Amino acid sequence: MIHRHNHNLSYYQFPHLSEYADIRHGIFTRQGGFSKGCYQGLNVGMGNGDSLDHVLRNRAAISGCMGHSELVFANQVHGTTIINYSECGSSSNSLPSGKAESGDALITNTPGKSLVIQTADCQAVLIYDPVRKAVANIHSGWRGTIQNIIGLTVQAMIKEFDSDPKNLLTGIGPSLGPCCAEFIHYRTEIPKAFWSYKNRTDCFDFWAMSKDQLTEAGIPKNHIISSDLCTRCRTDLFFSYRKEKSTGRFAAVIGIT
Repeated sequence: MIHRHNHNLSYYQFPHLSEYADIRHGIFTRQGGFSKGCYQGLNVGMGNGDSLDHVLRNRAAISGCMGHSELVFANQVHGTTIINYSECGSSSNSLPSGKAESGDALITNTPGKSLVIQTADCQAVLIYDPVRKAVANIHSGWRGTIQNIIGLTVQAMIKEFDSDPKNLLTGIGPSLGPCCAEFIHYRTEIPKAFWSYKNRTDCFDFWAMSKDQLTEAGIPKNHIISSDLCTRCRTDLFFSYRKEKSTGRFAAVIGIT
């Protein structure tokens, strides 16, 4: 991955996505920002105890780094709901109550909207269709993975944007690696079909699972790049709930310019 700095913020980009001028994207680290204490740095998560003012300032800083685009969030619930933030779809980023819509995958073909997934161990999976000019951002924790939210999102892009999976470019963001994704109760939590991804210490390789789900959805292997950065091992760069418990959320962002 390519490590960049802009406006005192630190973020990573996937090499194949960075070649396209008609999208903006970044996996932001926790470095920089305004939050303090256990949320130190660039926390974008609300409702976890951090100061609202700090979170809003952090989000504004990311927006500035992403060309002052509109940041679009969702209330992530570890489900399989896909929200279409396009002119022909659900174009509002909030309900009448002012609360974000609940969902775990965001898609759009509307310029100026940057889709944001907040994570602290779960995967953010970014997708770009350079032919149909559409993007997706997926929150794929272990619950989303076993429900194949990745495959469902690809199907949504086919339906909504007439995407061809062979054209899609994807990036798997920092998350729990096979070194640290331990599930001691895996027999009751994870279906047996996924046990082949487990090692002898009851740790699962969710990076490999996501790669396989992307290829099963029709995306060529050479269009898939994984960051291979473990959040629990690199709390200097990323928030990790597994290691820190009380902590923030870092942002994975992608949008059409």
